[in-house]
Amino acid sequence: MPSTVTCCIHTHVHTRAHTHNRTHSHAISFCTFLREPAGSWTGFCNMAGLLCGTKKRKQVSDLQEEGKNAINAPLLPSSADLLPEELLLDESAEKTMLDPTSRENPKFKELQKVLIDWINNELEEERIIVKDLEEDLYDGQVLQKLFEKLSGRKLNVAEVTQSEIGQKQKLQTVLEAVNDLLRPQGWTIEWGVDLIHCKNLVAIVYLLVALAMHFLAPIRLPEHVSVQVVVVKKREGILQTSHVTKELTTTTEMMMGRFERDAFDTLLDHAPDKLNVVKTSLITFVNKHLNKLNLEVTELESQFADGVYLVLLMGLLEDYFVPLYNFYLTPESFEQKVHNVAFAFELMQDGGLKKPKARPEDVVNLNLKSTLRVLYNLFTNYKSAE
Repeated sequence: MPSTVTCCIHTHVHTRAHTHNRTHSHAISFCTFLREPAGSWTGFCNMAGLLCGTKKRKQVSDLQEEGKNAINAPLLPSSADLLPEELLLDESAEKTMLDPTSRENPKFKELQKVLIDWINNELEEERIIVKDLEEDLYDGQVLQKLFEKLSGRKLNVAEVTQSEIGQKQKLQTVLEAVNDLLRPQGWTIEWGVDLIHCKNLVAIVYLLVALAMHFLAPIRLPEHVSVQVVVVKKREGILQTSHVTKELTTTTEMMMGRFERDAFDTLLDHAPDKLNVVKTSLITFVNKHLNKLNLEVTELESQFADGVYLVLLMGLLEDYFVPLYNFYLTPESFEQKVHNVAFAFELMQDGGLKKPKARPEDVVNLNLKSTLRVLYNLFTNYKSAE
């Protein structure tokens, strides 16, 4: 007669929950099987087969579920990719985050570096050094100092704020001042207190680009920088995602010319046939003075691009000798040329002229309108000089 044997067999069936990426272990123990008379362990084999079959069916089920999820939500980031804030969204709430691939975009990284270098240069006297836009600007301290330096206005805010409430209050004051300045110029406000304080890099860059453009920062912003932003929404308890392209910069001409349309814009847009008349007049003016050094100009945009003629012209107009160690007589690199043009701009300001609206980088890059603006400014102030 077959005997009944009870054994303690611990078998673990592993299943993977796709959504939460956790492994659950279900123990099956204390199985009862029949021992056949001739020493045949039929019951054991049947039970082992049952366990293996259960495990395989579970694996197949998991695989089917994983395939279903992959088909239904191909763009939905996994839970591990989403920040805790996104996972705790209220119903109908929405949050945005920078797509990881855009964060590694070389042009986007270059834009951040240009902005960081600009901020550090502007705030050098404050002994403020920015290394990371997200970590160093979210509390409003650097933005306050930057805006005060650029605008010449002193904001009524506490100098040091440690609490979150205090930081947001400072941000509110700073951004209100910024918005009051930029909104009348047609800017779409792509930033806000909560966005900046939660270290939204896209919002921070938008703000800095706007400030740089408005105050005609002496920097060259990389052109056509765009990033992909993931928009996460919660609808009926389910997270939905979409991708939106954000354009951070356009062309240099459009960005830096946005707030400085003048007679040269009108001339180039509506009367290009008269452009040669203006160029001829300016060439005559500069050669009247440069000929004293046996120098002659035939092409305005190219021959002034390295800054050498511009520096020498200022010395002639103001009747002094410019020491050769102050500029590069034979500049080779872009930086050396920018140095020369920037130095010439300093000489103009020393002579009582307003700071040129053009950027040194634009003159070096053969931007005709920028070069014309600089030379025309000299012409109107020195046309009677001998």
